[in-house]
Amino acid sequence: MSKNVDNDCIFCKIIAGAIPSKTVYEDEDYKAILDVSPASQGHVIILPKNHAANIFELSDEDARGIMLVAKKIAAAQMKVFGCDGVNVLQNNGEAAGQTVFHLHVHVIPRYKGDTVDIKWKQNPDMELDSIYDKLKNQLQDGSEI
Repeated sequence: MSKNVDNDCIFCKIIAGAIPSKTVYEDEDYKAILDVSPASQGHVIILPKNHAANIFELSDEDARGIMLVAKKIAAAQMKVFGCDGVNVLQNNGEAAGQTVFHLHVHVIPRYKGDTVDIKWKQNPDMELDSIYDKLKNQLQDGSEI
């Protein structure tokens, strides 16, 4: 199967080998590299070889597969680094913190007392019943989002 590639995309260039990387895992569909600006020791980015700007463009097959690779990477990080936990993180859109528009998944080892800060302020004032109804109805009507 031929892969969708964006010749202007830095991650497509890394996948093609035009830009060097520290590849820790690679198969036919994914390449996992050390993040050059890591949040913690062992921080890995998983790149699907099929270019998709975000989760909305990602194929169902790549969505399933990338989580299996994340599971494999996380298990290796736990064994090699003895980390106390792992964040699996994926951002979509600038407002969500996405800076490179080739979908990628961060697998970030976490250590007790580390300085990694992936938190949000809880908002208990949200009207959950209304939100629930809207979201559930959208998901149950069977139409594509």
